[in-house]
Amino acid sequence: MKSSRNDVVYRTLCEEEIALPLFSDFSRRQVVNFCLRRTDGVWREEAAPFVDDWSLEDYRFLAACLRRTIQKGGVVYGAFADGALKGFVSVEAEPLGKMGNYRDLTSIHVSEEARRKGIGKKLFLLAKAWAAKQGAEKLYISSHPAAESQAFYLAMGCRDAEEIIAEHVKREPLDRQLECDVGAEGER
Repeated sequence: MKSSRNDVVYRTLCEEEIALPLFSDFSRRQVVNFCLRRTDGVWREEAAPFVDDWSLEDYRFLAACLRRTIQKGGVVYGAFADGALKGFVSVEAEPLGKMGNYRDLTSIHVSEEARRKGIGKKLFLLAKAWAAKQGAEKLYISSHPAAESQAFYLAMGCRDAEEIIAEHVKREPLDRQLECDVGAEGER
């Protein structure tokens, strides 16, 4: 699948191309000033300055995870500008949740210099469409607590998850657990 928007090409990635060279022009770096924390049942913005960035080992781990997603029947979409990866999203094939109505959106990232240009939105919509074709009703997202990340997901129609997946909370206890409908009413 190929489509272009503002000179960005979106396509499904194959297992063989997911290796360190794919990420050579990709910058995960995110300067975080505020995070959302749940206090007394209410999400509040709190000062929590840090820089989130990936090491070479993080990229190796990421590549292995994305290859495993494809091996298990999931999907990874990439966004490319001038042949360089500028964003990607991955969705697991295995049904998630007590009723199996979720598909797990395990990653969505846009390179630092390419943010706020609609790439994340397009990748998110591709993920929703793929999940719907797999029979899912919703995407499940364990979201980074950064206020900017939260704003993106809320703008995409996400809300607090009705069902909390314990393994996600155990792995990333500060993440916000979200869900998003994948059906026609969820398309924005």
